[in-house]
Amino acid sequence: MTWTDERVETLKKLWTEGLSASQIAAELGGITRNAVIGKVHRLGLSGRAKSPSSAAPRPRKARPHSHMLRVSRPSIRGNTALAQAYELEVELEPELVDNVIPLGQRRTLLELNEETCRWPIGDPGHPDFFFCGGQTITGLPYCAYHSRVAYQPAHMRRDRRPFRG
Repeated sequence: MTWTDERVETLKKLWTEGLSASQIAAELGGITRNAVIGKVHRLGLSGRAKSPSSAAPRPRKARPHSHMLRVSRPSIRGNTALAQAYELEVELEPELVDNVIPLGQRRTLLELNEETCRWPIGDPGHPDFFFCGGQTITGLPYCAYHSRVAYQPAHMRRDRRPFRG
């Protein structure tokens, strides 16, 4: 499709009348909304007449209920349990190098509850995959060790980034 003088004049007329690019594309036929927008910009058209419906705000479409659960990340300032874990870091659990999880503490997905640490260990695709299962800190999904790993202050994360020079 080419832009003939007649089609350009029709475009200009419809544009100044306040029709949308989609409506103009349908009126001209054989052209997309994006082609109309591109031509309008190339022609430098502006100063559209406001359509009567644009004065009143449109009602929002109702969205279907989402099955996703949105959970915000706890911050150190907002979460007293996490702040206490950082303050009591030395008292709660010493820093472990390998963090060996005892066999009796390990849990499957079906064995997890509010009091068991939900930190995943290993590859979920392998048969030896499990969750930590340790005693959680009140209000957090992880034990003291895994809370320190998961919720690190920003300044500590920055210090451990490799230098890229």
